[in-house]
Amino acid sequence: MPSRLNRIALAACLLIPILSVGQKHYDFNNTCRQAYQSIIELRLEDGSRLLQNEKKRDPNNLIPFFLDNYIDFFQLFFNEDARQYEAWKDRLDQRLELMSQGPESSPWNLFTRSVIHFQWAAIRIKFGNNWDAGWDFRRSFLQSRDCAKQFPDFAAATMLSGAMQVVAGTIPDGYKWLSSLLGIRGSITAGMQQLERFLASNDEWARLYRDEAIFYYLYLKFYIENKREEVFAYIRQHQLDVQHNHLYTYLYANLCINDHRSALAIQIMSQKSNAPGYLDMPVWDLEMGYACVNHLEPGAAVYLERFLQRFQGRFYVKDALLKLSWFYYLKGDQSKADSFRLLVLRRGNTESDADRQALKEARSQQWSNKQLLRARLLSDGGYFTEALSLLQGTNPAGFATAEEKCEYSYRLARIYDGLGRSDEAIQAYLTTIKTGEQLREYYAARSALQIGYIYEQRGDKMRAISFFEKCLSLKDHDYKNSLDQRAKAGIARCKGE
Repeated sequence: MPSRLNRIALAACLLIPILSVGQKHYDFNNTCRQAYQSIIELRLEDGSRLLQNEKKRDPNNLIPFFLDNYIDFFQLFFNEDARQYEAWKDRLDQRLELMSQGPESSPWNLFTRSVIHFQWAAIRIKFGNNWDAGWDFRRSFLQSRDCAKQFPDFAAATMLSGAMQVVAGTIPDGYKWLSSLLGIRGSITAGMQQLERFLASNDEWARLYRDEAIFYYLYLKFYIENKREEVFAYIRQHQLDVQHNHLYTYLYANLCINDHRSALAIQIMSQKSNAPGYLDMPVWDLEMGYACVNHLEPGAAVYLERFLQRFQGRFYVKDALLKLSWFYYLKGDQSKADSFRLLVLRRGNTESDADRQALKEARSQQWSNKQLLRARLLSDGGYFTEALSLLQGTNPAGFATAEEKCEYSYRLARIYDGLGRSDEAIQAYLTTIKTGEQLREYYAARSALQIGYIYEQRGDKMRAISFFEKCLSLKDHDYKNSLDQRAKAGIARCKGE
C-alpha cells in the first residue's frame, strides 16, 4: 500500500510541471515589450510579427493577445473602416474572456481588461455607439480603480485611472445624465497628479508605459488644464521623437493645428519618417489640409481631396468638405465651392462639433463675408499679423448683419489675444459678448471662455470663474458641449478641484 501511494505521489509530482505549463499566464517579456513599443510608434507590422512569434513560442502567454487589441484599436480609431469594425467587434468579448483566464492574483487580470474596455469605448464612439461606449468606459473606470486599490504597487494601473479621473471630472452638462447613470465621478487635480507621479516614477512598468502615458498627459494638459505653453515646452525638453514615433508625430502636429501653429505643424508632418511598416492613415492628409488651408496654400485642396477619397470613416468628413468649399470660394471658383458645400449635406456624420457646425453652415445657403473668413483662417493658423492687417481700417458698421458685426469683434479679439495684447483682447471679447449673447453663434460663449483664460493666467481666479460661469450660462449656441466642458474644467482648476 505505501509503495502504491508513493507511485501516485510521484505521478502527481511529474504532472505538476505539465499542468503549470498549460496554465494561462501574463508574461510581458522582452519580445512583448519590443512589440508594444513598435505598436505605440504605429509600426504595426513589426509589432504584429513579434506577437505572432511569441504566440508560437508560448501559446499560453496572454500578453500577445492583449497587445493585439492595441493593433485593432489604432487601426479602427484612426481609419474608421466600418467593414473592419463589423468583422472585428466580436473580438472584444473574446479577448475579455481570454484575459479573465489568467490568475486573479496578478494585477494584469484587471489591468488588461480595463485597457481593452477603454480602447473599445473610444472605438465605439467613432462608430456612433455612444451608449455602449459609456458602459465600456464605466467598466474600464471601475476595473482600473479596483486594480489600483488591490495592487497599490502596480504602477501601470495609475496611468489609466489617472487619465479617466480627469475625463470624468469634465463631463459637460449635455452628458450629465450619462455620468449620473453610470455612477462615474472624477477629479481633474487628482487625475493629473496621478499621471505626474506615474511619469516621475522609475518603476519598471512606468518606464514601459511612459510613451502611452505621455500621450494622455499632454492631451489632457492641453485641452483640460489649458497649459498649452507647458505642453510644447515638455515636448522640446524631453526631446520626444516626433520623427520616428508616429503617435508622437500625430500628437504634436494635431496640438499645433489647434494652437494656431500651422507652419510648425506642416514642418513636423513633412519631416516624419516614411519608412515602410507604419500604419497607413488618411488622417495625415486631413491634418496637412487643415494646416495648409489656414494660409490658403495651393496644396490644401490636394490634401483634403485625397483625404476624402481614401478615408473610410465619417468623422470630420463634413468639416473637411466645408474647408474645401471655403478654399475654392476664396480662390474665386464658385462652382467648385458650391459643389463641395452640397456634399456637406450628404456625406459624413454630425458626432463632432466641427461636423455639426459644417452642416449648419451648408444648410444656411449663406456664404461668409470673404474678409472675415480670410481673417479667421489666418488667425486659426497663427498668422496674426497678416490677419490684423486684413481687418485694419474696418469697423462693425461696415458689415451687413448682426452676425457679421459680432464676428468682426470676435475675430479682432482672437487676433489681439494671439498677439499677446490681452487688454485689447478683453475689450473686444466684451463687445462680442454684448452683441452676441442672444445669437446662436458661438462667439459670445467662446469670448467669455477666453476672458476666463486671460484672468486665470493673471492669477485673478475669482474673475476667471465669473467668466467661465458666464460661458456656461449661455444657452442654445454652437459648440455648446465642448465649450461647457472647457469652462467647467476652468472652474475646477481655479477652485483646485
